Amino acid sequence: MAEIHEFLAMGGYAGFVWPAYGIALIAIGGLAVQSVRSLRALRREVAALEEERPGRARRARSRPGPGAGDAP
Repeated sequence: MAEIHEFLAMGGYAGFVWPAYGIALIAIGGLAVQSVRSLRALRREVAALEEERPGRARRARSRPGPGAGDAP
């Protein structure tokens, strides 16, 4: 049990280390939440645009990519 307490004390720097870990965790969590929200918003926007012009999206997907059929 003493080893765990010693680890958590971080050699006397626990007052600096653990809050730094907490702040980093909050920042990374916030960025993850923001990224997921942005992704969902962009997917909704793309879906709305595809509903508006569905033929255009289908033609672009069915068209062969650059270099397709150019092989000797």
